[in-house]
Amino acid sequence: MLNKEEIKKIIPQREPFLMIDEVESYIPGESAVAYKNVNSEEWYFKGHFPGNPIMPGVLITESLAQTGAVAILSVEENKGKNAVFGGINKMKFKKMVIPGDRLKLEVKIIKQKGPIGIGEALATVNGKVAAKGELTFAVV
Repeated sequence: MLNKEEIKKIIPQREPFLMIDEVESYIPGESAVAYKNVNSEEWYFKGHFPGNPIMPGVLITESLAQTGAVAILSVEENKGKNAVFGGINKMKFKKMVIPGDRLKLEVKIIKQKGPIGIGEALATVNGKVAAKGELTFAVV
């Protein structure tokens, strides 16, 4: 299990944009499983939406991307680099994510050629799918 400080040694994101709280497991270059503990004090809930807080889908997607970045940037030759979006494909949002939810984030790298790759991404809450899709990344 990696905590936030250990995660920061792998990926460059920092608060308030570090979107994962802990990494349960990862295999460099292959996969990662992380968690985001969604609480009512998150900065984005002030405007999305007052009185009905829902985690924006783009931030669920970013949480998944950061999880995938743990897998990609933990490979020795990628240490100190960054993984950026090259595309978001087939992303579907199935369940609203609200304060109190523990978002499980799973990314499996299914294809990679040079600095470009694709990750199969799945976000769940209590075993129910919140979002799923494919993330294309570039290591820079």
